Amino acid sequence: MRRRSPPPPSPLPQRNGVDPVRVRLPSGDAWTTVRDHLVARLAAGARVIDEMLDAGRIVDATGRPVSRDMAYVPGMFVWFHRELADEERVPFAVDVVYRDEHVVVADKPHFLATTPRGSHVAETALARLRRELGVPTLSAAHRLDRLTAGLVLFTVRPEERGAYQSLFRDKRVAKEYEAVAPYDLALDLPVTLRSRIVKERGVVAAREIVGTPNAVSRVELLEHRNGRARYRLTPRTGQTHQLRVHMSALGVPILGDPLYPVVTGPVAAGDFRRPLQLLARVLEFTDPITGCEHRFVSPRVLRAWSSYDEWDG
Repeated sequence: MRRRSPPPPSPLPQRNGVDPVRVRLPSGDAWTTVRDHLVARLAAGARVIDEMLDAGRIVDATGRPVSRDMAYVPGMFVWFHRELADEERVPFAVDVVYRDEHVVVADKPHFLATTPRGSHVAETALARLRRELGVPTLSAAHRLDRLTAGLVLFTVRPEERGAYQSLFRDKRVAKEYEAVAPYDLALDLPVTLRSRIVKERGVVAAREIVGTPNAVSRVELLEHRNGRARYRLTPRTGQTHQLRVHMSALGVPILGDPLYPVVTGPVAAGDFRRPLQLLARVLEFTDPITGCEHRFVSPRVLRAWSSYDEWDG
């Protein structure tokens, strides 16, 4: 199979820690101009696209502004910065727990997305770290859900990112999570759950279906009091919302979960109360570049365990 050549480097710099949007013009389309394709492809609409073109804000690989009448060339790349809506600032810090010339390990707070996606762009752990550390090449080797706190591995050098991503793909990273959820005396723990989880595009919650398992999680009880318990969760696979789905399936959904077992209404912007009580506590791996053995442990404390009334208020 012939590999597609990598795209050329962006002619536009990052803005506020956010990369410009890159669009590749596909083969097989019969557009007359680049402008016609962008109007059809992007949700911004013809008026906005024309304003961007007239202002020189859409450029080709050389940095030359794309004109309204520039001919469509299959395989061509264009770049532009999208206009970002005002984002609610997440009022919690991203703590750096380790940094060397190859990686940054950060402790992400609840409510902060790992990387730009949807309405969360500049207010993400990646964009913040790029700005705060002055490392524009920083990239995420994996992701945590926006509502989940804990350890995330970022890479410094673009040419090394694949080596670190392969650690997660090949299951060579040991991960442990901690959760606070209801205590059920009848649960026989520890237990390993195996099921098939699917997450459909456009549907906010994942679900379990009949079929060959693609999600494996081990659940252990650490301690309990006042009807609540701390659990150690060890995922063997990485399906979307896997731990949240499995805890709900056990009948002890994680406290603060707006999706499982029932999808509730969206939380208002700026409401940072009652965070999901799920924490990526431990990240352990052998560095594929240096050979160093790493084990990182988040010092965060889940508030529904340390101070339930404060969390519930």
